[in-house]
Amino acid sequence: MKKLIVTGLFIFTCVNLIAQVNIPVYNSSFNKLTESDWLLSPVKQRAGVYKSQDGKNIILYNGLLKRVFRISPNLACIDYKNMSNGQQLLRAVKPEARITIDGTEYNVGGLYGQKENAYLLPEWVDGFTKNENDFQFDSFEVNDIPAFINWKCKTWTMNKNQPTGKIISFHYRSGLPALKGILVTVHYELYDGLPLIVKWLSIENNLSKEVKLNRVVNEVLAFVEEESAVVGKPEQMKKQHGIYVETNYAFNNAMRYDISDQTTHWKVDPAYMSQVNYNYETPCLLEVYPEKAPGIELQPGELFNSVRTHELLMDSYDRERRGLMIRRMYYTVAPWTTQNPIFMHLVSKDDQQVRDIIDQCAATGYEAVILSFGSHCNMEDTSAANIIRWKTLTDYAHQKKILIGSYSLFSSRRISDEDDVIDPKTGKPGGAFFGNAPCFGSKWGIAYSNKLKYFISQTGFDLFENDGPYPGDVCASTTHPGHKGLDDSQWRQMEMQKSLYHWLNEKGVYINAPDWYFFDGTHKIGIGYREVNFSLPREQQMILNRQNINDGTIEKNASMSWGFVPLTKYQGGGAEAVLEPLSEHLKDYEQLMMQYYGAGVQACYRGPRLYDTEETRQTVIKVISWYKKYRAILNSDIIHLRRADGRDWDGWLHVNPALKQKGLLMVFNPLKEKLSRTLRIPLYYTGLKDSAQVRIKEGDPFTVKLNRAYEITITLELEPETYTWITIE
Repeated sequence: MKKLIVTGLFIFTCVNLIAQVNIPVYNSSFNKLTESDWLLSPVKQRAGVYKSQDGKNIILYNGLLKRVFRISPNLACIDYKNMSNGQQLLRAVKPEARITIDGTEYNVGGLYGQKENAYLLPEWVDGFTKNENDFQFDSFEVNDIPAFINWKCKTWTMNKNQPTGKIISFHYRSGLPALKGILVTVHYELYDGLPLIVKWLSIENNLSKEVKLNRVVNEVLAFVEEESAVVGKPEQMKKQHGIYVETNYAFNNAMRYDISDQTTHWKVDPAYMSQVNYNYETPCLLEVYPEKAPGIELQPGELFNSVRTHELLMDSYDRERRGLMIRRMYYTVAPWTTQNPIFMHLVSKDDQQVRDIIDQCAATGYEAVILSFGSHCNMEDTSAANIIRWKTLTDYAHQKKILIGSYSLFSSRRISDEDDVIDPKTGKPGGAFFGNAPCFGSKWGIAYSNKLKYFISQTGFDLFENDGPYPGDVCASTTHPGHKGLDDSQWRQMEMQKSLYHWLNEKGVYINAPDWYFFDGTHKIGIGYREVNFSLPREQQMILNRQNINDGTIEKNASMSWGFVPLTKYQGGGAEAVLEPLSEHLKDYEQLMMQYYGAGVQACYRGPRLYDTEETRQTVIKVISWYKKYRAILNSDIIHLRRADGRDWDGWLHVNPALKQKGLLMVFNPLKEKLSRTLRIPLYYTGLKDSAQVRIKEGDPFTVKLNRAYEITITLELEPETYTWITIE
């Protein structure tokens, strides 16, 4: 790892410190805006750490964003610019972080003296001062970004590369006698090829006594307001759209980040006296911290790491483009989420059914089997006999080159009064997200994690489906060994859940989990569906599924979601709802597969088998072979063209300018009559500019010219209740 360390105790000024080290001087030519679209072509400029020509500032720059820090008399961010559109996000100086220790609040870094808070001029900064009671900038170091998770990949993966870039760590110490053993470090990770910074904070307790962290605010930014409203409350006004913020502290089974988020707080800024809002209530101050982690006891020698705040600078209000940018962030920073194995969800009663489905997977091109809920696999049973049983079945699967794993339920179950979450309102079990639920910090919860690790290590399981993972329950118990009490219960349980997912990734275990743990190692979440809808007639299910695909892939890559195709009766419904016997509903079975595989979304095909006749087997083989032929483009970005409504055609377009096949269009006709339509297909995100080679299904290619809006026009005819695909090169 390349490493540069700068240390000092401020015997000399920070300007002298930075002048002594080999950090390149920022080139003024970097200030020009990016000339090309980073979503289409890679940015040549690598992430770098620079010093200003006068030696007063440290600059983070990668061609897509610039963030500048004044380093004397204390450190503060004075410039935050999007280089794609030239937008300046910052309007005022704030502390780098804020921590509350043993009930007293302290700023980390920061400068004082700004009188006008609507905007910040560089020439003002020289007159700013520090506060001696704040944590003071002491030293910094620069490294290559390390791998956050050392994940091991056993499955097909779109992106196998760990992200690259630079991390700078600013160290702070306090001059107050009571805090002289506390080291605070603020880390910034700047990535190659993304307008993204990841910020996090660590606190090291080198005192001889424990301290209590009542709150850790790891980001404080005074942003330019999004709108002017003379009258209006903060909740009525728009927040800053020039930045997308996401942390690795999100849960509640919404299967969407914005609802699952627990850390992003847009607040009013009382120092901003020239704002338009009459009552000074414009939400223009961003603070990032967990709401329900009010007291974490840090023992002597213990290191605390805060949430990781991902700050992605946005250059557009367009929903599709914003979704593409967010998806590119996941693709790059969490590459494990681009794993996308072809799996079957088996409902089994005995071992022979497991062997049979392994054989069916091998015969059709499937790659994995997950023992579904209701199956006879119990990973909490670590007896020698159970381990041998599943090790034998795993060996059989591996001989057939099939991966295997199982479902396990955590949160939505009751264990005991001793191990369940204790409601702080009543002092009794209950009050959890699912009513009654175990506490991860209880003896049972700790044993649960250990049993899973032991079972997976001994059997060689490759996949893990964790239903009801830790959903953020607080627990008032003072006897659970994993947390002290109510104050630290959410944080400690969250850390236990993350630790399990990190461990699984390092073992190469693929994870399905219906909660937002992507930045800590999960691979898939539900695409978003209502389970009882699978009791509706198949005709309705197909349209609803395509709606789910459309809605669930706007801010997630297709590989990050699973859909659902129950092959047998599920949540009620009659013969018109189920696919079994498969051979009797082959047209619907094929179209359901093509919908999901045509979106790059793996569905949970839940039942006892993949095929029942030779004709059914050949149908499955045909679909899987088609998917594997176009796998790269089908796992590429989706442009959402027309949401399914049953009234007209619907479909989507996959795009990838880096591939030979730069586009693949899926079009569906839900009507009971033949459909003829002339479609305008937007090809901007394919990277094509003048013409495209178009092929309908496996037909002969023909050339189509792009118009000035980067569109092509294609006339299609589709038989009733059918689909087609078009490849674009």
